[in-house]
Amino acid sequence: MAEQFSKNNTEIVIETAPNPTFCVIWLHGLGADGHDFAPIVPELRLPSTVAVRFIFPHAEHMPVTINGGYRMPAWYDILSLDGSNRKIDEAGILATRNRVRALITRENARGIPSDRIVLAGFSQGGAMAYTVGLTQPERLAGIMPLSAYMPAPDLIQAEFSANNRDTPIFAGHGLQDDIVLLPMGIDARDRAQQLGCTVEWHTYPMAHSVCIEEIRDIGKWLAGLISKVEA
Repeated sequence: MAEQFSKNNTEIVIETAPNPTFCVIWLHGLGADGHDFAPIVPELRLPSTVAVRFIFPHAEHMPVTINGGYRMPAWYDILSLDGSNRKIDEAGILATRNRVRALITRENARGIPSDRIVLAGFSQGGAMAYTVGLTQPERLAGIMPLSAYMPAPDLIQAEFSANNRDTPIFAGHGLQDDIVLLPMGIDARDRAQQLGCTVEWHTYPMAHSVCIEEIRDIGKWLAGLISKVEA
């Protein structure tokens, strides 16, 4: 496995073999960076017959309102997580969506079409996976939000892409999550289903994290997607 670090320090790239034909863009959670999930790649146990490029971007540092304005890596400012009176940083969400779309366009230019690209993310990164994936004009291979929620459901509703109605979605959540509460994950799942999407929903006996059982399930799911597009 070859690991490459970008020169501009905006991302980590891991290729499981030369000349990748499949890509996973994986967004980290609030306060983390691209290093957070890079070690998971070998644990996924993907087929050695297919070369996969994993891209782990680093979010920019910005003040985060719910954390007292403390500057940290974030995909957008979180003003409130109160489900009954949710405030959103739509400008920040759209800016990150543009950045992820630029990554998709770059991979297209490198020879990987959109229907061979999975958008994944944890927590705030998973919130962006939902937002970008469900509004992306071109069909994607899959969407994988982990311990996530929908930060701007009205935006997704207004700009929902019918091309991704049938795109497989893997959503995992911890039963003891005290950061992104389980009902928020269920709400996101239900909203996706109301749009006509099929969500493969998994819960695990964990807090706001990932566990080995979830990693194994992700690996099986990704392997299934790869086998379909490579068939």
